[in-house]
Amino acid sequence: MERSKYPLYFSFPAVIVFLLFFITPTIIGIYYSFTDWNINADAIKFIGLENYKELFNEPRLKQAFINTLIFAAAVTLLQNAVGLALALLLNEKLKLRNLLRMIFFMPYVIAPLVIGYIFRAIYHPEHGIVNQFFGMLGIDFMVQDWLNDPRFALFTVIMTDIWRVAGFSMVVYLAGLQFIPKDLTESASIDGANYWTRFKHVVFPLLAPAFTVNVLLAMIGSMKVFEIVMVLTEGGPGYTTEVFYTYIRNTFSSGEMGYATAINMLLFVLVTLVGIPVLLAMKKREVEM
Repeated sequence: MERSKYPLYFSFPAVIVFLLFFITPTIIGIYYSFTDWNINADAIKFIGLENYKELFNEPRLKQAFINTLIFAAAVTLLQNAVGLALALLLNEKLKLRNLLRMIFFMPYVIAPLVIGYIFRAIYHPEHGIVNQFFGMLGIDFMVQDWLNDPRFALFTVIMTDIWRVAGFSMVVYLAGLQFIPKDLTESASIDGANYWTRFKHVVFPLLAPAFTVNVLLAMIGSMKVFEIVMVLTEGGPGYTTEVFYTYIRNTFSSGEMGYATAINMLLFVLVTLVGIPVLLAMKKREVEM
């Protein structure tokens, strides 16, 4: 049967929307990153690479860059590990598996701002349930000021975000598990393969497309993290949890639009440089079923 062919002009509305809402703002943003645009100035002047020279000499941006990479690496790794473990568990025949799937996915549909405010109460040094729980168990060395102590602040924000997004990875892995033919795993069982051997040689290779989606979305999303950091710590204490978007927000708030746009362009390049090699590497290990 011959496949239906559609006229090329059917794609014009999507192309126009893409040009209008993605390409045009990007080009305008690139231009303004080379200007001294400031809300307190009377005119906007083209200053070439001055914004980029300034931001590469800014120690606070260097701290934001390091924190963003730590946050992205930790969240991408742990989000996928927890999501995969939950998916494997809830892919088994459990009585309450549908209820448990809903419970683990629910944090993802709650706004990050709401989660941030909830966890600010949970981590409160005196009245939060985390410290009260450790106090009740008698392990006082675990009672800490989780959001205001520089030793724990970034770790605390990372753990909160993993709790929020692990359910999304679980759903993607569950979808991938549904596409694996049961004949393959049953044949491996008949041949005497235990659970770990079946997972390593049958399930894991065939889950490669789900890994590609989850790793890329987790990495890009965590490099653009903003709301949950803003609500929990506002980038503090000091700059120990400062990430790219909190720094950009503070720069925009001070009226330095051109400089803030240059930082945004730097983040765009960084995400692209990290994302493309990861995508190519992940696609290589995908296998056809």
